[in-house]
Amino acid sequence: MKETNPVTEPLGQNLIKLISNLCFSVFVFSVLIFTVIAITYQPPDPWLQSAPALTKLFTQSENATFKTDKSILKTGEDLQTVPSTVVPPSSAVKPITEEVIEKAEEKVTNLTLQSSGCEDLQVVNCSDPRVLIAVEKFNLKWFKSIVFLEYQTPVNGSKRDECDVAWRFRNKKEMSWRKYRDFRRFKFGIGENCSYKVVHARGWHSGINARRQRSRVSPTKSGSNSPQVAPLPRNDGINDTIPSLRSVTNFRQGKYLYYSRGGDYCKGMNHYLWSFLCGLGEAMYLNRTFVMDLSLCLAGSYSPSGKDEDGKDFRYYFDFEHFKEVASIVEEREFLRHWKKWDRARKKKIPVRKVMTYKVTPMQLKKDKSSIIWRQFDAPEPDNYWYRVCEGQAAKYIQRPWHAVWKSKRLMNIVTEISGRMDWDFDAVHVVRGEKAQNKELWPYLDADTSPDALVAKLQGTIQPWRNLYIATNEPFYNYFDKLRSHYKVHLLDDYKELWSDTSDWYNDTTLLNNGRPVEFDGYMRVAVDTEVFYRAKTRVETFYNLTHDCKDGINTC
Repeated sequence: MKETNPVTEPLGQNLIKLISNLCFSVFVFSVLIFTVIAITYQPPDPWLQSAPALTKLFTQSENATFKTDKSILKTGEDLQTVPSTVVPPSSAVKPITEEVIEKAEEKVTNLTLQSSGCEDLQVVNCSDPRVLIAVEKFNLKWFKSIVFLEYQTPVNGSKRDECDVAWRFRNKKEMSWRKYRDFRRFKFGIGENCSYKVVHARGWHSGINARRQRSRVSPTKSGSNSPQVAPLPRNDGINDTIPSLRSVTNFRQGKYLYYSRGGDYCKGMNHYLWSFLCGLGEAMYLNRTFVMDLSLCLAGSYSPSGKDEDGKDFRYYFDFEHFKEVASIVEEREFLRHWKKWDRARKKKIPVRKVMTYKVTPMQLKKDKSSIIWRQFDAPEPDNYWYRVCEGQAAKYIQRPWHAVWKSKRLMNIVTEISGRMDWDFDAVHVVRGEKAQNKELWPYLDADTSPDALVAKLQGTIQPWRNLYIATNEPFYNYFDKLRSHYKVHLLDDYKELWSDTSDWYNDTTLLNNGRPVEFDGYMRVAVDTEVFYRAKTRVETFYNLTHDCKDGINTC
């Protein structure tokens, strides 16, 4: 038996203790470092992370590799999840509900009980409250996607048992306060308890006797060489007049943010909106009035000629009435006219701060006392893009006011007309073709997946036969979808050309805006209308989510 060495035993124990202490020290030190990191670490700001990605999305230039999908266009009302809370007083109308109808019916019933019976119903009296109650009940039953806001007193139709009725309404899928108008012809019979019932209702805008007469005004002449045109009807439901400063004194009391024209001009509409809302967002952050150029340049991708078209009016495309209500703006020509008038009349010029580079941040201008902050964009591209102002740290402070930009009410009237003609009961498919279908490298299956035979096969499993089917598409050939007509009631945008023809309300209104010169219904307007009709469908079928396995932005980008 070996004897224990009294010298080596303490040595081994000491070594074990040393290693244990060392490991414990490393552990404690690691915990300390982790704790410090946990306390001091700040995660990446979501605005800073999202802004560059969105900037790339909205402003990327087209090339042979990727092309931005321009067949669906979203504006502020499409990005809202609940109806707008910014409601003008004129639009604050309570909807017609079953409860409202029941209360009105009780009042009418009490009056009816005092009469001699139902003999007075043999000839339909269109001004009888019971006629309107019958129409209200009928509409609530058949048009589930509509919010009915107000009715006009029915008027006589073309026969003794017919009445024409007009009302204002809003579609439940539209997240704005805007109201639209319909008028239809109804045929009546006698129901229970001496009441009227609707026997038959005609289609959209059939009640022509209830149609509101539009006032007619002459367009303003811009000069002696302006073309002479007949007086045009004015749409009283659209107020997109340009706000006026009225006096030089009012002008001097204001604070303004003025962006000179930069490299964004004549870029795509998505790029324009991304930059424009940056400028408007900065004005709101600085609590200043934004100087707005109403003149747009339409990119060649939306024009039939393929060339950029200058001199378009903002009001052709966007709802200027709503825009004025949510943003403090002044029109550029009005602003410059009063500025020059002030400087000519007084020795003391108005205080102006010129900002020559986007690198001067909105935060640095927050306390500036100048009446006018004038951002100038004279650098080469891309440093002369307006959206550069909202990059970097500025993205934390500048919120783009998407809620301010809605599609034009004139275009939305066309959307409503198309939807109304299908009695708000339709399905829709979005078919992307064009250049993407031709590019087999990036979208190898798109062309085949959107062929007529493939569309028939795929839609039959999704949409019931003989439904109204609206096709939102950039396919230029009208007859491309003819095979679908054997299975559905097919509707294309070109089926409704009369809605922007030279006899239409849209044509008259835009001609009036353009000083008597006709306005072309361009590619951007077509896509805007296609988008909104598509959104109102009961069943929606998307190209890149339902019809094909190709990625929306090209191969390997899903």
